[in-house]
Amino acid sequence: MLTERQGMVVWLYHLKHAKSLRRFGHVHYVSKKLKYVVIYCNKEDIKATMGKLSQFSYVKKVEPSFKPSINTEYENSKPDKAKEYDYKIGL
Repeated sequence: MLTERQGMVVWLYHLKHAKSLRRFGHVHYVSKKLKYVVIYCNKEDIKATMGKLSQFSYVKKVEPSFKPSINTEYENSKPDKAKEYDYKIGL
């Protein structure tokens, strides 16, 4: 049984608090240059976790990931004839 998870981006004022965000979910990525942290948590708990995180003074803003709501099945996608020919040749 897989639990559905969703990511969220937490923008910080200082990165020294990035380590303390591990108790809210799985820290996937920390950007030192842009000062944000990508956290994954259970999809059912995303709203509550975002509310808790936004109350901290070191958090600038919290944004959810829109990846689960984006449709990845494309309609009317036709392959390019030139690329299809190249794939058959083995280029």
